[in-house]
Amino acid sequence: MSAARAELSGQPVSRVDGRLKVCGQAPYAADFRLPGMVHAVIVQSTIAKGRIRQIESGAALNAPGVLAVLTHKNAIRLSAAARQASPPESRVLSLLQDDLVSYNGQPVAVVVADTLEHARHAARLLVLAYEPASARLDFALARQYARDAGSILGQPSHTRRGDLDAAMAGAAQRLSLTYTTPVEHHNPLEPHASIASWDGDKLTLYDATQGVSGARKAVAGIFSIAPEKVTVICPFVGGGFGCKGSSWSHVSLAAMAARKIGRPVKLVLDRTQMFGPVGNRPRTEQTLRLGAAADGALTALAHDVISETSTIEDWTEPSALVTRMLYASQTQATSHRLVSLNIATPTFTRAPGEASGTFALECALDEMAYKLDLDPLELRLRNYAERDPGDGKPFSSKSLRECYRLGAEHFGWTRRSRQPASMRDGRWQIGMGMATATYPTRRSPAQAQVRVSADGMALVRCGTQDLGTGTYTVMTQVAADALGLPLDRVRFELGDSRMPAAPVSGGSQTVASVAPAVLAAALKVRARLIDMAITDARSPLYQKEAAALTIVDGMICERGQNAGGDAIAALIGRHRGQPIEAEAMAMAGDEKKQFSMHAFGAVFVEAWVDAELGTVRVPRIVAAYGVGNLLNAKTGRSQLMGGIVWGIGMALSEETVRDVRNGRHVNGNLAEYHVPVNADIGHIEVLVVPESDPHVNPLGAKGIGEIGITGVAGAIGNAVYHATGRRIRDLPITLDKLV
Repeated sequence: MSAARAELSGQPVSRVDGRLKVCGQAPYAADFRLPGMVHAVIVQSTIAKGRIRQIESGAALNAPGVLAVLTHKNAIRLSAAARQASPPESRVLSLLQDDLVSYNGQPVAVVVADTLEHARHAARLLVLAYEPASARLDFALARQYARDAGSILGQPSHTRRGDLDAAMAGAAQRLSLTYTTPVEHHNPLEPHASIASWDGDKLTLYDATQGVSGARKAVAGIFSIAPEKVTVICPFVGGGFGCKGSSWSHVSLAAMAARKIGRPVKLVLDRTQMFGPVGNRPRTEQTLRLGAAADGALTALAHDVISETSTIEDWTEPSALVTRMLYASQTQATSHRLVSLNIATPTFTRAPGEASGTFALECALDEMAYKLDLDPLELRLRNYAERDPGDGKPFSSKSLRECYRLGAEHFGWTRRSRQPASMRDGRWQIGMGMATATYPTRRSPAQAQVRVSADGMALVRCGTQDLGTGTYTVMTQVAADALGLPLDRVRFELGDSRMPAAPVSGGSQTVASVAPAVLAAALKVRARLIDMAITDARSPLYQKEAAALTIVDGMICERGQNAGGDAIAALIGRHRGQPIEAEAMAMAGDEKKQFSMHAFGAVFVEAWVDAELGTVRVPRIVAAYGVGNLLNAKTGRSQLMGGIVWGIGMALSEETVRDVRNGRHVNGNLAEYHVPVNADIGHIEVLVVPESDPHVNPLGAKGIGEIGITGVAGAIGNAVYHATGRRIRDLPITLDKLV
């Protein structure tokens, strides 16, 4: 037995749940099977606005295996609270309470049958007649009706610092540019799925969700029952990216159907319904105005955003928030306005605001660099913000300069030609572009429970979620280090609303919120174990100083000693074998009042454009990040790479096309909604800059789930310009825009 060992935190530990997943044994929401369970299918509207005039359900009710057809005429009546929105948990839902239709794809009926096949067949037999009304669907036409978005994430929608007009008038170089981003859908591999089962007035939900506690709160409010009477179970999530952060209509519809027929009901959205009432990234139109001195210093910077929302609920894509904090500028102004359309309500989509906003901002910086005849990286360095320009606070930590340096060195930025369209290889035009990545560091209150049993095993519980990001593994590492146990002696459980509460797994905050709670609870247990040893006359450590003791591989011992220890299992056994247990809550203090907290990075891209066909390839990306203390080098790299891959899709292919005549998604399926596949992805090199941040949380860890997508679309757009001399300001960058 050694009295010292290397810490597990930070090491590239393989996923503790990996074997379950590769063997197909990890249970996702739709995998649970309950006695008497039946199946439900949602029927969606086919008009964008109007009323349901008539529903003919006779043929559906008489179809084989059908148990019920729920419509606005016979659905359970819900209180007005069901219509209230409090994102992310609660949204304005479509729960069959009236005959109004507000968007194409709105749930208008639910068919329940003994098998999925019978439910699908009966759903096709349902006949609906509508009274259509004039719908507002064309963003370009409706933008004249744009209105103030109000507050955004607790911040004002509009900001202004200094005299922007005067600064623009006095600038040596000026630019006014407009960029657009399209509607995008999340498309996680696992579709939304819910199984609802009632036991009297108690409801159990097996739900694909990014927040078991939030889902419990939302559904309890809809059915006017105490949250303690709702249990939400979700041990694994097959991707979420924001769309599973809210409890959408299908969850409560499954519960309504289960209550109606008195049996458990399973409701799984099909792939085309993933383009319906479960959110998306909205279309944005972003106008940037930049003024710069001859030396490149920004003297004026304005970012005005118009984004779309539904007519039933406001949701804002906060694309200009990043402009408030990223670059130093003497004057600055930002605004967010909304256009209400007859569409489904948008929602959080990986790095909401930052992903779309950095595309516009980073391309605008690139355009100013060319206008000033400056290297794009040099322009960013000349406008490097030492403090947050928005609120004047110092950054809790910022390693962006080192990210620029390391990324440029590994990429070979100095080999880049200054002149656009000057680098070729046969018919391929070669370009190099770069951009800055950033994402705020967030933290919410979380609780955790730790129990060490007489067999020396530790059980750690927290009502958080694992979206495939590695939460099981990272929390096991944190607990094992704190307790002094081997990794295989710690079991971490999550995904149950009956466990200690944790926030939604969104906003890149899970590690920053949950890990401190796990650490605090584990340290309480550790302290109790050491206290037991030094007060136990039978222990070889009796009356030793607690500060002189440590725990290594399950053995309490003196620091630096290789013998004379006391095994945890033996110690607990001598005390009647009762498990040692502790619970702790961790939450932020006043750090946010003192510091601006963000992760930063630099993305360097090489793009090849076929001069004849206009096709774009990205053979190489180098990205360097400063993200505090990375708790798992392997899962962390995976997260950052995943974000980069999505950034490639955002730049080159992803776009949901909406028919402005009827609001229908033209390419609402994975055959025609184009996401990157393996053949589209070249070499990705991820570099993590060592960074210490004692302010963000006790572990110094910043979220990494979303920063990876930021800056990528901008860097690709800049590389395409450098390759071709053609600036594409409207995503995605498709061949028709280049030929």
